[in-house]
Amino acid sequence: MRRILSFLLVLMLLGCNDQAINEDNLHYLNGYWEIAEVEFPDGSIKEYGINPNIDFIQLKDRKGYRKKMKPKFDGTYDTSKDMEGFTISKSNGNETIILRYSTELSEWEEKLVQLDSLTFSVTNQEGITYRYKRFEPIKIPQ
Repeated sequence: MRRILSFLLVLMLLGCNDQAINEDNLHYLNGYWEIAEVEFPDGSIKEYGINPNIDFIQLKDRKGYRKKMKPKFDGTYDTSKDMEGFTISKSNGNETIILRYSTELSEWEEKLVQLDSLTFSVTNQEGITYRYKRFEPIKIPQ
């Protein structure tokens, strides 16, 4: 019995370690995303309901951009001319994926913490974690 409990404890501890992001999954970043919640360094969380703005991300060959979009009820989008270019790099022994942004006004980076086909999250240099979910347009029956 003691062996089984020890084994389960070790298994649980291993399961809690950070998982490295598989580079083959970076293509999941492409598309439309809406922010689901923001977690601040003090542990407080701000949840978002319906968002008037979403992010469009396009990535190819470790280079990409992010644009703010405003979905319209007819299925089209309004967009600004502003876009944030970024590159993908690795750090921390090639296990951590970093998004390095650069605009005319600023440069910053975010650590990619989690990524799958429906969600992703990044943590910025201030320790704020942004969690995104895949954008699903509202469909109004005609």
